[in-house]
Amino acid sequence: MPIVHVNVWEGFGQEKVKTVIQGITKVFVDLGIPAHAVEVIVHEIPKSHWGIGGEPASEKFKELT
Repeated sequence: MPIVHVNVWEGFGQEKVKTVIQGITKVFVDLGIPAHAVEVIVHEIPKSHWGIGGEPASEKFKELT
């Protein structure tokens, strides 16, 4: 059944991860897929390893660190 990969910046937070997992699972349940068949994997990636517009997010968004 569905496996959903979600990429977020490192430091997203456990409560937010839990909310994302529950929300994505609900979308599939609403489509008729049983919750036990839905897998959600959250990957936390350092901003220094995430490129946007040719530069690391850690540099592009310094004010957010």
